[in-house]
Amino acid sequence: MPFLAGAVTRVNPSATMVLTQRARELKNSGRDIISLSVGEPDFDTPDHIKQAAIDAIKRGETKYPPVLGIVPLREAIAKKFRRENGIDYKASQTIVGTGGKQILFNTFLATCDPGDEVIIPAPYWVSYPDMVMIAGGTPVIVPTTLENGFKMQPEELEKAITPKTKWVLLNSPSNPSGAAYSRDELKALTDVLMRPKNHHVWVFSDDIYEHLVYGDFEFTTPVQIEPGLMDRTLTMNGVSKSYAMTGWRIGYAAAPPILIKALDLIHGQQTSGACTIAQWASVEALEGPQDHLPKFRKAFEERRNLVVSMLNQAQYINCSMPEGAFYVYPDCSEALGKTTENGTILKTDEDFITALLEQEGVAVVHGSAFGKGPNFRVSYAASTAMLEDACNRIQRFTASLR
Repeated sequence: MPFLAGAVTRVNPSATMVLTQRARELKNSGRDIISLSVGEPDFDTPDHIKQAAIDAIKRGETKYPPVLGIVPLREAIAKKFRRENGIDYKASQTIVGTGGKQILFNTFLATCDPGDEVIIPAPYWVSYPDMVMIAGGTPVIVPTTLENGFKMQPEELEKAITPKTKWVLLNSPSNPSGAAYSRDELKALTDVLMRPKNHHVWVFSDDIYEHLVYGDFEFTTPVQIEPGLMDRTLTMNGVSKSYAMTGWRIGYAAAPPILIKALDLIHGQQTSGACTIAQWASVEALEGPQDHLPKFRKAFEERRNLVVSMLNQAQYINCSMPEGAFYVYPDCSEALGKTTENGTILKTDEDFITALLEQEGVAVVHGSAFGKGPNFRVSYAASTAMLEDACNRIQRFTASLR
């Protein structure tokens, strides 16, 4: 009888964490390493949010919190959805998690039985399929194309739906591609889901990069586009990306009462409520001054433009301009079959990023880890000087290929 459960054998290590650790090891050994592998804003948490946490400590807000989250934060979440998205969720329909990752994981745990299917457009965030498989469900991967901006088309969604489909997972703007669905593109997908034969399909909308969109792009979320989906949609967001609060570990969601009740049950047996200090800081994040957001967006947009321009100047690289988040997802297919300075033939995108790290000290993540290659993901959540240096190294690396 095996000691470990079968679920463990269905899980892959997080590629972003593996690459980040390898870059850390090389840096500790004395190598000059630039790591663009992790999705974390390089800005500090705004001071008024940090002060709210300090004030909460001084008030003694250090006891066990309610499983679903403290009332002021749940009320702030409901107000946020009304104010920014035009969605009328009640505070009782919200839940706070220890990061959005917990909400994702527990949602699939609460709803997926063996054989239930979850539609996931590729490229996707690395953890989505593994979470579904741990819960016993089956990921149904829908590949997208560069020509369609890495966005799932309505006919592709329709084709992927079966009687076993439980969820379709939408992440806009996307990690890893930065692609974001326009209002019309999202409406085309929600129209598919509103067809009577598809009424058994729920929507998981991962909106974590909502505030990080650029130019004239307007963010929208499924229930905002199609209110008829409200009784079968979970809308998830969090404070990590927009408020530079990754380490505070607060995600949140709103959903129909039947799902909130199920998540309450699982959270209660798993972690109980999220850190009280982080929750009080998140109240301030959602209800306090928002003047840092335009500054964040401006900096990220300038970095995006720089990175796309410099990568497209590199040999064998084709990089599209994404609408949001802080990632680009360049195609490196023309580099495959080439030989590096030390005689290694690049057969896959993983070979490409491994050789890039070893030869030039730039850590990125191979696209096959996100379900679509040959590409690689670059996080531009780093200083302009660091990005320029990294892109110069990538240009040097591709120029050296023979």
